[in-house]
Amino acid sequence: MTLRVVAIDGAAGSGKSTLARGLARSLGLPYVNTGVMYRSLTLEAIERGVPFDDGDALAALMTTLRFNLGDGEPAELEVEGSPPNLDLEGTAVEAHVSEVAAHPQVRALMRAAQRALGLEGGVVEGRDIATVVFPDAPLKLYLVADPAERIERRARQRDAASDEVGGALERRDQRDAKVNPFEPPGDAIVLDTTGLGIEDTLSIALEIVARQAPELSP
Repeated sequence: MTLRVVAIDGAAGSGKSTLARGLARSLGLPYVNTGVMYRSLTLEAIERGVPFDDGDALAALMTTLRFNLGDGEPAELEVEGSPPNLDLEGTAVEAHVSEVAAHPQVRALMRAAQRALGLEGGVVEGRDIATVVFPDAPLKLYLVADPAERIERRARQRDAASDEVGGALERRDQRDAKVNPFEPPGDAIVLDTTGLGIEDTLSIALEIVARQAPELSP
């Protein structure tokens, strides 16, 4: 079976989610935000009092969560049969999601779930999608952006002050880098989104699809 997956990686605030959703809609593929899965597990751990340093307990908790694709256009990730809620963007989740994601046993379960979700095709975004989850994806995009622009985008997204977001983003980058260094795969196409609007970024990505992986076009 031909794998119909676009794998999108990059740092927080580089535009992964916005591009991935737009690309999924344009290509008629599901959109899978794997960060939601880690955030969902983190929120569940907070609510149940599971220690963030207990990888086995977190892995056991992961097996109780149900992830599926909804029936929208594009089909998007649902948690327990419902769209992700705003609690996943809270400061407590943001502060601990990288710690939860660092456990090998958690990542192994996540990888299996993510592969299952993308088996029939999808635009899948996340930190190790192109290297570990779908290393054979026909198209891999790695997004980068100027740090100041990443902060500005994140501040708009969180409706927060730029200085507050900047500090949180820097700490997030440091935590993420310990798990998965910010290095694009050798076969990925690096897309710098600095100064690009949503439509411009999508247009460039669709041109890359047409050139590099025309089989993914509808």
